[in-house]
Amino acid sequence: MAKEITIQASDGSGSFMAYLAEPTSGKGAGILVIQEIFGVNQVMREICENLAAQGYFALCPDLFWRQEAGVNITDKSQAEWDKAFKLFNGFDLDKGIDDLKASLAVLRKLPGCTGKAGTVGYCLGGRLAYLMACRSDVDAAVGYYGVALTDHLSEIGNIRKPLMMHMANKDKFVPKEAQDQIRTAFQKQPLITLHEYPDCDHAFARVGGEHFDKNAADLANQRTAEFFGKHLA
Repeated sequence: MAKEITIQASDGSGSFMAYLAEPTSGKGAGILVIQEIFGVNQVMREICENLAAQGYFALCPDLFWRQEAGVNITDKSQAEWDKAFKLFNGFDLDKGIDDLKASLAVLRKLPGCTGKAGTVGYCLGGRLAYLMACRSDVDAAVGYYGVALTDHLSEIGNIRKPLMMHMANKDKFVPKEAQDQIRTAFQKQPLITLHEYPDCDHAFARVGGEHFDKNAADLANQRTAEFFGKHLA
């Protein structure tokens, strides 16, 4: 079952929507799904539903609500890309983390949720998943092709729970020099598992996207499923 719920912002500035997909059993751990730059769109909703089919409560909050509530666009037109980048550039990262923490608290208290909760994010969400590992008590985190991670490598020592990152080696938004910095930093943190995809570009796991690579996506998703199965049991 899937529905939209309302979450109150922790700073008292208002409320925002989150898409919730629940397991048919009514019981399970939670996974906070962190959006790309296209809002809580069909891709994100399907990810939630797939996670629910695996037995999780999957919650995807609207992180752009402070700029525009209810963003739900695709990657299929230049106008949508332009809007997505405008929202990305106007996004308040710290407020976004606050909203994710508020969402995580709601997720853990859902009837039937075990209280264990992980997070998985894509693109902008991959960056935020890394930051949630650094700044929150999430039980496990996974980031797909996170952007601008080099801006936050100084926070790596704050990580206390397992983190898995999927990095595309041909990512047009993460230059080779940045990838080298990320790789070197991650190797020094035993709680981080880094998987690299040599022939993949950004968003290789976005179904229907320009750079979708089914084999790589299937492999990354299987690794993610095993990771959550281990750490959220």
